[in-house]
Amino acid sequence: MPAAAAAFFDVDGTLVRINVVHTFAFYAANQPTLLGSAIKYVKTIASVPLLWGMDQLSRKGFNEFFYRYYTGMPEDRLVTLADELFEEVIKPAIFPGSRDLLAKARAAGIRTVLVSGALDFTIRPLAEHLGADDCIANRLEFLGGRATGRMLHPVVAGASKAGIVRDYCARHGLDLAASHAYADSASDYPMLAVVGRPAAVNPDLRLRRLAREFQWPVLDLR
Repeated sequence: MPAAAAAFFDVDGTLVRINVVHTFAFYAANQPTLLGSAIKYVKTIASVPLLWGMDQLSRKGFNEFFYRYYTGMPEDRLVTLADELFEEVIKPAIFPGSRDLLAKARAAGIRTVLVSGALDFTIRPLAEHLGADDCIANRLEFLGGRATGRMLHPVVAGASKAGIVRDYCARHGLDLAASHAYADSASDYPMLAVVGRPAAVNPDLRLRRLAREFQWPVLDLR
């Protein structure tokens, strides 16, 4: 009997219309005991052109740079606010077709896995809401109950997602060639290319061109 397959879903831009900057803005606005939060928020907004440029150059470098903004934030506060973050910011931003896409995969007996560069405690409520079987996301390092601004490895971003997906399939006895992947950005090309059944979702121009070249399905969940 052949191994079962999985469907791997990028999150930002694929299943939801927001990104990690929106998540940080929520946390910064809800850290009244952290005097630097307002300043950090202003700096984040002011850095948007820089962040956009870094994201285009290297998604992994972008994540490692961006999460430094979390330095000093208390772990218990971040985790406690995750449900509120989901209800106020993430849930209203879910694309209309996202739930149906995951539901179709589950109905076909395919394991559904969210693969996101966002932080793990922010992704779990979304995974539960969409009925995903598992989620893989970035993790912050905490010392003494506060974020150091550093990320634990492996960093979930760009090319590293391909290795993460490959390792996940090997670890769980899943058929990589029969598995699916869904993403919106050309930066996720490695994750799409490593599975047998990739699809471009709400694709940017570069990914749309790649999808046309490789004859991948193109979906719009908006």
